[in-house]
Amino acid sequence: MHKPPRREAVALSYAPEDGAPRVVAKGRGVLAEEIIARARDAGVFVHESPELVGLLMQVDLDARIPPTLYVAVAELLAWIYRLEQGLPAALQAEGRPGMMETQKDQMG
Repeated sequence: MHKPPRREAVALSYAPEDGAPRVVAKGRGVLAEEIIARARDAGVFVHESPELVGLLMQVDLDARIPPTLYVAVAELLAWIYRLEQGLPAALQAEGRPGMMETQKDQMG
C-alpha cells in the first residue's frame, strides 16, 4: 500500500552579521506541520521547493547554509522581495522570506 506524502519543512533566518542564512528549524511530518503553522501565524513567507528543501534538510540545525546553496537561496529571496515590492497588496506573499516546505514520500 502506498503511504501518503510526508511533509518536510525548513526555516531559514538571515542577519547580516551571520554572513549567510542559518537553518533555524527543520522537521518532518507533524513537526513540519507545526513549523509551517507557526511561520504562517508569524507572517513568514512559505514557499514549496522540494529540491531545495531536500538539500537544506541535510544542513545541521543552527548552521549556516553551505556556499553551494547561496545562489539558490539568494534567487528565492530576491524573487520574494520582487513579489512584495511589485505586486498589488492582494497578490503579495504575506510576511517576509524565510520558510520553505515540501512533501516527500514517507520512508519505511
